Amino acid sequence: MRRRLLLPATILLTLAALTGCSADARSGFSEARSDSGGQAVGEALPDVSDERRVEQVEAQGRQVIVTGDLWLTVEDPRDAADAAADIVERAGGHVDNRSETAPRDDDPGRAELTVRIPSAKLSSTLNDLEELGEVEETRTYRQDVTSVAKDLDARITALEASVDRLLALMVDADTTSDLITIESTLAERQADLESLQSQRRSIADQVDYSTITVHLGSEADAPVDDPDTFWTGLVAGWDALVGFVSFLLVALGVILPWLIVPAIALLLTWVLLRRRRRQRGAASVVSTTPDDARD
Repeated sequence: MRRRLLLPATILLTLAALTGCSADARSGFSEARSDSGGQAVGEALPDVSDERRVEQVEAQGRQVIVTGDLWLTVEDPRDAADAAADIVERAGGHVDNRSETAPRDDDPGRAELTVRIPSAKLSSTLNDLEELGEVEETRTYRQDVTSVAKDLDARITALEASVDRLLALMVDADTTSDLITIESTLAERQADLESLQSQRRSIADQVDYSTITVHLGSEADAPVDDPDTFWTGLVAGWDALVGFVSFLLVALGVILPWLIVPAIALLLTWVLLRRRRRQRGAASVVSTTPDDARD
């Protein structure tokens, strides 16, 4: 009888301790996120090609997420997209998303790839990608998530210990109510543990693989310099005139079908009216002829 009274009390004390531990972990996680939030907002990397930065980060044990964009002007965006995918795959990365715009008239089209590159090979891979065409712009950003990663690790360790203790309590449970209480708490702890483990895996994946969006445009998409000499001004004026005439011809081609139908209707109306007038004129001539003959 005494053991039955002590066991529920022990279970309640253990659950209270676990709840307090979990609350402390949650508050610590919130503080860690608030502390790291100031650094997490896009800090631009001053030099992407600096290999020493990666070595320093690894030596200090920091967790850094790198993202960025690369704009290139190439001759054929679709072929360049294939070449970019090959470069990324050779480096051990992969292509997450890819979109292409089909060529139209004088426009060879455009392409855009979102690639995941191993962080240790980011600089060398970016250098290879830049060889595909003319670099218009490069942007890279770094986000230090070391505090968040460490806090997640601590919470995961605490919850794993909590789950183990609850499993041990289930073995010693004597009543159904105690078993139900332990199982409910255990299910909650396991759900929290799986959520934290998923977040930790996501952070690890973003740290291990940098995300770069490669924008591939053609010469037609490249910015055109303003004319600064008589010859360039003459060429620009001629191009503008040709473009205006082409626009007028296109507009005429669009409007012409709408003008033909009303023109045909007006022509038929005019023919009918003219024929009716002739008939009226002939009738008036016939009606006046007998009177003239009597006179």
